[in-house]
Amino acid sequence: MTLKDKQIIVLASRNKGKIQEISQILKSVLPDIQVKGLDEFPGIGDIPETGTTFEENALIKARTVARLTGLPAIADDSGIAVPALGGDPGVYSARYAGEQATDQENNHKLLEKMKNTSGKNRRAAFVCSMVAVTPDDHILSVRGEWPGLIAESPRGTMGFGYDPIFFDPELGLHAAEMTPEQKNSRSHRGKALKHLAADWPGFAQKIQKTEK
Repeated sequence: MTLKDKQIIVLASRNKGKIQEISQILKSVLPDIQVKGLDEFPGIGDIPETGTTFEENALIKARTVARLTGLPAIADDSGIAVPALGGDPGVYSARYAGEQATDQENNHKLLEKMKNTSGKNRRAAFVCSMVAVTPDDHILSVRGEWPGLIAESPRGTMGFGYDPIFFDPELGLHAAEMTPEQKNSRSHRGKALKHLAADWPGFAQKIQKTEK
């Protein structure tokens, strides 16, 4: 892997909303990199997410993409966890209402599950586990959380996923009402990426020592 290659990072996702959000944050903290999504690697098929935790799923995806592309890969597995529901939807957030569920269907199911719940029992947190892996299997793993509440009804048109029903008490806004800058400063993914950027110099040194 050349020094030039190290400036290219593949995001292990085809979700356009997620790619845009991660790219925006990643380039703000690591400006010298070139970010590519899986759409630029059509030979890579769907990667089964067989892990039981966010971190396991992120590692599976990043390791697979790094191996198949020969480039460093970053994957995240993220979702929303509600303590009153035993941590659900958790790793099943994207398919909570079924394998091909839309964001609206997932939101509707969660609101139905919470309809008899009030006050502090509506607490929730967006969780993001993010893992960077090189083709020679150096691993950097970080995590970010964004605490809030499940709102009683959706609001806002920005973002994606559960953003319309996630309420941030500190800002007094639903995630889907926030500008990208507001959301990135608060979000679980933004926090995970900041941790990743902070740890990246040491991670890069380990890679360079191995290559010498």
